[in-house]
Formats: sequence, C-alpha cells, structure tokens
Amino acid sequence: MVGGSLGNLVEWYDWFVYASFAVYFADDFFPGSDSTAKLMNTAGIFAVGFLMRPVGGWLLGRAADRHGRKSALTLTVTMMSAAAVLIAVAPTYARAGYLGAGVLLLARLLQGMSIGGEYAASATYLTEASAPNRRGLGSSFQYVSMTCGQLLGLGILIVMQHTLSSAQLHSWGWRVPFLLGAVLAGVVLWLRRRLPETEAFTADARTAEAGGRKQDGARGTLRSLWEHRRQALLVMALTLGGTVAYYTYTTYLTKYLIGSAGLAKNTATLVSFTALALFAAIQPLAGLLSDRIGRRPLLITFALGCTVGTYPLMTALGSASGYWSALGLSLVALVIVTGYTSINAAVKAELFPTRIRALGVALPYALANALFGGTAEYIALWFKNSGHESGFFWYVSGCALVSLVVYVLMPDTRNAVLSPEEARTEAAAAGAVR
Repeated sequence: MVGGSLGNLVEWYDWFVYASFAVYFADDFFPGSDSTAKLMNTAGIFAVGFLMRPVGGWLLGRAADRHGRKSALTLTVTMMSAAAVLIAVAPTYARAGYLGAGVLLLARLLQGMSIGGEYAASATYLTEASAPNRRGLGSSFQYVSMTCGQLLGLGILIVMQHTLSSAQLHSWGWRVPFLLGAVLAGVVLWLRRRLPETEAFTADARTAEAGGRKQDGARGTLRSLWEHRRQALLVMALTLGGTVAYYTYTTYLTKYLIGSAGLAKNTATLVSFTALALFAAIQPLAGLLSDRIGRRPLLITFALGCTVGTYPLMTALGSASGYWSALGLSLVALVIVTGYTSINAAVKAELFPTRIRALGVALPYALANALFGGTAEYIALWFKNSGHESGFFWYVSGCALVSLVVYVLMPDTRNAVLSPEEARTEAAAAGAVR
C-alpha cells in the first residue's frame, strides 16, 4: 500500500506541477500582452495531455492485465520521469520561437500516456491489495497520494515565492520543480521494482494458464472489454461529474482566486495548499464510511451537493476578500467532492473481473477525463474571456447532474468479489451461517 501510494504521489506531482507553475512560465513560451490568452494557451497544452490518456489507458491497462499491475506501475513512472526532464530543459520563445511550446506539448503528451495508465494500475493495485471489508479505505489512498503530490508542488511553489523574486521565478525558478520531479520519479522506480504482485492477479493468471492459451489471450483485450461495455459506459458516466468538479476546485481554483477574486498570487496559493491538505486528510474517513454504509450514498451526496452548490459557491469565491473567506468556501466545495474522490477507484475496480479490470478502469475513465476533466480549466477560462464567467458554473452543475442520475440507478459495488480467495472466504462464511 505504501509503495503504490508513494509512486502515485510522484506521478501526480509531476502532472499537477505544470498547472501550479503555469502562471510563471506562460510568458516564456507564448508572445503577446494578454495574460488570460497566455494562460489559455498553457491550459490548452494541459488539456491536450489528456487526449493521450485514453492511449495510455489502453496500452498500459492492457499491460497491467496481461503482465501484472507491478510492471505497468514501473513503466508509468519511467515515462513520467522522462517528461519532467523535457519540460525542465524546454527552450523559451525568445530563444527558439515556438519550438519550446512544441517541447511542452511533447512532454504533456508523454505525461498523458503515463497518467492514463497510472490511474488504472494504481486504482486496481490498491483495491486488490486491500482486505474485502477495507477496499473503500485502501482505494481512498489513491486520492490521498494524488492530493499530496499536488500539495508537494504547491509547497515548493510557496517556498520559492518566499525565497525568490518574481523575476527569478519567471526567469528560471519555474524549472526547478520539474527537475525535482525527475529525481523523485527515479527513486519511485527503484521502489516499484520491489513491489509484490496482488493475489487477485496472480491467482487469475494461474487459472488462465491452466485454461490454455485461448483463455489467457483474452486478458486485457478490447474484445474482452466490449463484453463488459455496460460497465465501461458506467465508468464514463460516473466519472463525468467527479472529474469536472475535482479539476475545478483543485487545478483551476488558484487561477480563479487570482483572476476573478483578485487575491494576490501568494494568498491564493496558500488557500489552495491549506484546503488540499485538509482534503487529503478526510479521504480515508470517507473511504471507511463507504465500507460501512456502501458506495452509493457517498456518490449521491457528492453529485447532489455539486449540482445545487456549484453556482453559489463559485460566485461567493469570486467575491472572497481574503484568506479565511476563500479557505472556508474552498473547504466546503472539497468536502462535497470527497464523496466522489474517496471511493471512485474502488467503485470502478469492483465493476470488472480480474482479467479485464485494469483496462476496464483505464480506458473509459481516460476517455471521460480527456473530454471533461482535461478541458475544464480551458472552458472556465473561455467563459471568463468571453465575459460570461458564470456560464462555467452552470456547466459544472450540469455535469454533476448527469452523474447524479447514474449514481441513483447503479447498483452498490461494496460486496463485489475480486479474487478466488475472497470467493472461498465468502463461501465458507455462508456455509458456517447455514
């Protein structure tokens, strides 16, 4: 659990640090005087990275189902390390014209592939590695580590804001966190090579091998995923509202507090850091709660709260006058989002059998993220640039409403059986009761 979570932390640190430092390097890669337009360009590259997530989800999800969760986790962190180095050494517009923006784009595409496989591999690994009655708790550490990765990036930003001048940050300081990310990824690669494989995968692999090549050849294929297309569509639909809300209240929040509420960059960054730290701390509590009462109550609470609460919360955040008011409103929003983030990994993994679980989580989730999560910040900035910023608030509410309908209609997955060992334990318990 620790090894899987630490790797996930570094992966998402590398992914999110781009958004955290975009306000400092946007000027280096795009000419012009319109700051919002420059941010839209960097947000566009951020969104393009999401387009590779389905590709990474397919390739690395297939690898995780055929060769093991451990091998896929090792490959994803290697790709992320290479991408971080590319961003750190990218030339500026003044030195190489749009070549620097091209390097950024290439790095984000590579990161997109990596994250596309990382989400499913880590979600599957953490869920399968947990006890049956603690899968909600175990899978909640995915968003704990994701958020801690973002916190690490924000923490570095805060330290640099207090130790470097604004000119130094814009000139060269923004490159430091990407170099650090490459080093951390190397450490995680060493850790992940020593992870044990999950019992669910090894047992299923033995069964497949005993059943012959035909059965084993179906592992992690699109044909097998098509046989579970209803579950795949369910993953996309239940992801829709959650991913839009998550990226709205995490990666976009700092920019919104700066550009719309008028807070200083240092203040807005500190608000995001504090809110995310508390957000990470409550994930395991919500995961434990889902192990007791089921997954659907938390999902429904999230979607209902996001549907009716986004407009008033974002409007109030846009008028926040200082640190404490912005922090309080941000925490309310993130507590609502916790109903989704704390358990979504477990819910998705519990929908599929072992031989197709990683790909079943990876591809539909990555598609939903490419279409909705990755474009959330760009859409928000587009509404702002067009003079209709509140239109984005209704967009977030509408996405949450779609997911709310899905949550109400879907079955609860808490009691799903993921491995032969769980099946034997359940059968023995049922026999004892009889």
